[in-house]
Amino acid sequence: MPRRLPYRRSGYVSDFTRFIDGYLQAHPAVRESQRQGWRIWWERPANLHELELIQADSVPEPPYHYD
Repeated sequence: MPRRLPYRRSGYVSDFTRFIDGYLQAHPAVRESQRQGWRIWWERPANLHELELIQADSVPEPPYHYD
């Protein structure tokens, strides 16, 4: 029996959700690929020196753009 997910509190499960759940169960490598993609794009180490350079290089915006 599949594990019950918290977002499925009602008994209704859409056809798309059933398809995706079935696909992910049949292709477990897709989950790992998603995790790797997440790490590549979102879990980067912070470079504080680069952040300081970006902030020092920015131009302050005027309070009203149409002046």
